[in-house]
Amino acid sequence: MFYKKQDFPEVDDIVICTIKKILPNCVFVTLDEYENKEGLIHISEISPGRIRNIRDFVKEGKKIVCKILRIDKIKNHIDLSLRRVNQAQRINKNSEYKQEQKSEKILELVAKDLKRDLPFMYKEAGNKIIEKYGSLSLCFQDVVKDGESVLKDFKIAPNITKSLIELINKRIKIKEVEIDSTLLLSSNKPNGVEIIKETLRKVNDLAVKNQYKLKIQYIGAPKYRMILTAQDYKTAEKQVNELTQLALKSIQGLGEGKFIRNDKRDT
Repeated sequence: MFYKKQDFPEVDDIVICTIKKILPNCVFVTLDEYENKEGLIHISEISPGRIRNIRDFVKEGKKIVCKILRIDKIKNHIDLSLRRVNQAQRINKNSEYKQEQKSEKILELVAKDLKRDLPFMYKEAGNKIIEKYGSLSLCFQDVVKDGESVLKDFKIAPNITKSLIELINKRIKIKEVEIDSTLLLSSNKPNGVEIIKETLRKVNDLAVKNQYKLKIQYIGAPKYRMILTAQDYKTAEKQVNELTQLALKSIQGLGEGKFIRNDKRDT
């Protein structure tokens, strides 16, 4: 990727890293999406259980998906974890990264057609798009859904806009990620059934209000399945957390609630 983010990631972000150096008790990595940012993974964050030889799990030059644990901006220090990334997060992050590479390739092809270079395309269009959307791919997916009007506010030159629209429609498919989870809700109160119904209603109402793509399915007491769909994994995670916190808060003191990720990670 030519484009690199200048700022720091945020705690709990899922990031693509390349292993730079391996020591007996830690691993140094570069953060592929960020300019001049490196991080450290302590041996305890490589894999669950005891590790006899760290090189059985990591190799120099290999790309891995990690979670941000701590950031010290003054010391320019970032702590990461490899073991705290579940399979769904790993798959979705790799998919998002590939989508962004594909989107950058579109800028590169437009630049070639105009006999310019990629830095020129970022100056004329890419940087403006990323400032608003956070990535090229999210914007390009909106272009596929909603048409060329999406690019009007960026004040991109007409010839560039025309070429972008043509290539985006040829090369980009609308992508969504899904988080499948289960709410365990129970109540021993005389009106327990109504308490659970009210809790689920509040969750659904918030999803409708915020235009989240949510499906709630009754599995069998006390299990209620939540399927949430969003354009990217970070957004999906944020929405699921928001809805889950509402459910657990709503039933607190009236019954019991628990959230389970169907990829077997409990929170």
